[in-house]
Amino acid sequence: MLRISTEQNVVSLAIALEGPIAGPWVAALSQTWGESAPSLGTRELLIDLRNTTDADAMGIGLLREIYYQTAARFLTGNPWTKYLAEEITRGRAIQAAS
Repeated sequence: MLRISTEQNVVSLAIALEGPIAGPWVAALSQTWGESAPSLGTRELLIDLRNTTDADAMGIGLLREIYYQTAARFLTGNPWTKYLAEEITRGRAIQAAS
């Protein structure tokens, strides 16, 4: 089960993800993002991956799409979540070079 929590203040919108970003939970994250995106404005988007346990191709694709739209900053806490954030942001560099 993916637990999603959001926190907003005047400078940022933070989305914390706990659990797998995979399977049916990708749709839950997509819905949360769809509801939160209109209120982002000029604030920074922070995506907290520190308690993420897994991500499938659809989950990575959704995070990459969010990153393309916002240049979100990812918070990581271990080698796996750091790798995940690098995979998401690397896609942008590859696409920009094409």
